[in-house]
Amino acid sequence: MKASPSPCAALIGDLVASRSAVSRIGAQQSLIAALELARDLVPSIQAPAPTIGDEFQSTHETVAQAMLAALVVRLALPPEMDARVGIGFGTIEVVGRSEYGLTQDGPAWWNARDAIGEVEQRAGRQSGLRTWVHEGGTVNAYLMVRDHVVSGFDGRQRRLVLGLLQGRTQRELAEQEGISASAVSQSLRRSGALAVVEGLDEVR
Repeated sequence: MKASPSPCAALIGDLVASRSAVSRIGAQQSLIAALELARDLVPSIQAPAPTIGDEFQSTHETVAQAMLAALVVRLALPPEMDARVGIGFGTIEVVGRSEYGLTQDGPAWWNARDAIGEVEQRAGRQSGLRTWVHEGGTVNAYLMVRDHVVSGFDGRQRRLVLGLLQGRTQRELAEQEGISASAVSQSLRRSGALAVVEGLDEVR
């Protein structure tokens, strides 16, 4: 990735409580699979990818795209896993190279790091909060509610919402889960999943 002359949205994320995972290797494999799905579903400048330890990052043209990427990663992880994400908007500069690739700096990354720090600070008061946008204003109010709903999803509800984001019909999701189409519809309504999906369009 070259320097970004125009502002863009930088995303920094990490796994929640990854050190307590039964298998660190398994957790990393699950994260990589979730990042690959986010790469396929969400437009990006720098595709979602793991960095060091349990961290990952990406860059996008808009904050809305970064917010969608954060949601896809959460939904694609197994139900016993979760991730927190900080999003910052600004410019990015390449300041050098290392054995890991280009070394990047700039306000977008600084703001994203501040944002993920905000998630950690608020965790005691809002245990389900997983996503924050630096100086995001009312967008963060939406994220508080979205994360509260998503944090209450079980494995099936995560898969159903992810399926909707992939463009699958409720009938296709019913076949995938081995349940009736009416059961899918009821689950989506009662869990708040439809509000999460429709809210994405409103935020855009």
